[in-house]
Order: sequence, then structure tokens, then C-alpha cells
Amino acid sequence: MEFVFDEDQLLLQTTVRDFLSKECTPETIRALWQSETGRSPELWKKLAEIGLPGLLVPEAHGGLGMSELDAVLLLEEAGRAALAEPVISSAVVGVRLLEEIGDTSLAGEWLPKVAAGEAVVAPGHPVSCFVSDAHVADLMLLPAGEAELHAVPRHAARVTLQPANDPSRRLATVSFEPGASTRVAEGERAHTLLAAALDRGALSCAAEALGVADRMIELAVAYATERVQFGKPIGSFQAVKHMLANAKVKLEYARPVVYRAAHSVATSAEQRAIHVSMAKLAACEAATSTAKAALQVHGAIGYTWEQDLHIWMRRAWSLAQAWGREPFHHDRVRTALLDGDLPIGPGTTF
Repeated sequence: MEFVFDEDQLLLQTTVRDFLSKECTPETIRALWQSETGRSPELWKKLAEIGLPGLLVPEAHGGLGMSELDAVLLLEEAGRAALAEPVISSAVVGVRLLEEIGDTSLAGEWLPKVAAGEAVVAPGHPVSCFVSDAHVADLMLLPAGEAELHAVPRHAARVTLQPANDPSRRLATVSFEPGASTRVAEGERAHTLLAAALDRGALSCAAEALGVADRMIELAVAYATERVQFGKPIGSFQAVKHMLANAKVKLEYARPVVYRAAHSVATSAEQRAIHVSMAKLAACEAATSTAKAALQVHGAIGYTWEQDLHIWMRRAWSLAQAWGREPFHHDRVRTALLDGDLPIGPGTTF
């Protein structure tokens, strides 16, 4: 089987990259850090105009009706630009969860609003006690009890913001009163929905981590070319070359693993969960190790607030913590490979 992205997918990736290079600069990111919400409704509306929030929304609800395989390249660009908007929570996980719940009135009410950039959906999951972007969400999809899933509008929830190392990442604890009016799934059905949400969230983090790593390599190479010691650019020193070459190798080895996971999620493959965990581990390892290498290349100046590098370093650390930390995904892979529990299928949650 030939596994390559087609011309339309690559063209959409280029379109998003060009858009974000102009609209999501380090200066705009820093400005958002100082704002109350850390989000830009104006930028979100512009993203809706090029189709990003509605990428996975069915055409019947005003979206583009594409798949996770189409989305993976755009998530990579979101990571490359360190985009703070709720692409993972709303445009990927939230949208698919709304669709798969199977409540036509719920989907009919919210999916067109999400596609138009008029609403944000924030999903929660038992794998984390925090909910990303709950502070700007119009609707939250939250687990409760042993196996229940609830659709909770903003006015029915109590959102408490929590500190985060990444100023672009806004985390919150959310409390609400579960009831029949908010319950949308329970039992095995809720378990299956949450399993799919987890895999989409972890895949999205992996895809963004690829872009983050790529951008940090670019920053480190640029600095190594400009910084001169002993009369030579430091990029000419063998130790620096090796660090950056190793970072690039990790990135390029992680990339096909992420793309395979995207295909598995898009097709509900039998081994979806293990493919996603392998992708999350490989991509986040590439991003966090690249952060270390890039910081070493920059030296002490890399620690300063004025350097752009720390924008992407913080994002790398944040992505590694989101939608299942390293021990969680290691355990899923170990269980599948060493304990003979293959395959791990779409129904596996935690």
C-alpha cells in the first residue's frame, strides 16, 4: 500500500502554515499570555473561515467532513506555530465526541456553531483531573461516576482555573451536578466514547509535538549559525552538529509513527490504541529531547524570557502531560506487547 498524503491534503497544510505564520507570531502569543482568557475570539473566527474548527464536522452540519488523517498535518502546523486556540479540545476531540454520542438534537445544536467558530467544546477524561479550555467552553463533555458521560453547558458548571507551567495552556477543575438532563451515555457506551476521545486527544498531542520539535530545531539551527565563538559559528562545532542531528533523527523517526496512528484512528483499526500510545511516546520524546538540545545550543540566554525558544519548550512539556502522561502510554504498550494482550482495540480506555 502506498501511504502518502495527496495534493489536496498538502495544499491545505501549506495554507494553514502560511496563515499561522502571519496571524500567530511570538508577539501575538505573548500578548495573549497577558489577556484574561489567553484566547483570541477574533483569531478563532479567522481560523473558522479557513475551516480549521470545522475540519472534522460533517458537511451536513456546515463542516468540511474530513478525517483525522487530514487533520494530522494541520495539527502539526498548530504545534509549529505554538497556536494557543482550542484546536485539540474542541475541533478534534470535542467535535468527534459530539458526533459519536448519537444525539441528533445535541449534534444539530452544537456542531454548526463549532464549525462557524461561534462555540467551543471542552471534553474531560478520567485520565486527567483537569479540563483544557473549560474557561472558554460553551459546552463541556464530562465523565462522571464509574461510566457516565454528560453534556454540561457553561451555566451548569463551576470552573476553577489551575496554575500551569505553559501560559498558553489554561487548565481547570470542573464540578457539576450529574443528572438525567445532562447524561448522554452510560455503561459500555460511555466507556467506548471515552476510549475514542482519549485516543484522539493523544494523537493530536503527538501531531502537535512534531511541529513543536521541528520549530525548535529551526530556532536552534538559526542561533547556531549566528552565534560566534572562537571566531567561528558554534554550528560548525561537532558537538553542536551531533546534538541537532540527533534531534532531527528522533523527529523523523517519530513522524511515520504518528501518521500510522492517524490512519488507525481514522479507520477505527483494531490496534488503534497501541498505535496511538506509540505515537504519543515517540513524538513527545522527540519534542522534549529537542527542547533540551535547543536549550544547550542557546546556552544561558535560552533561559531568558525574551528568547522565543521557551514558547515551544513549554508547549513540548505541556503536550507530554496532556491526554495521558508517559507512564500511562508506556503501560498500554507494555501490556499489549509483553503480556500478550494484543490487539488493543478501539474499546480500550484505561
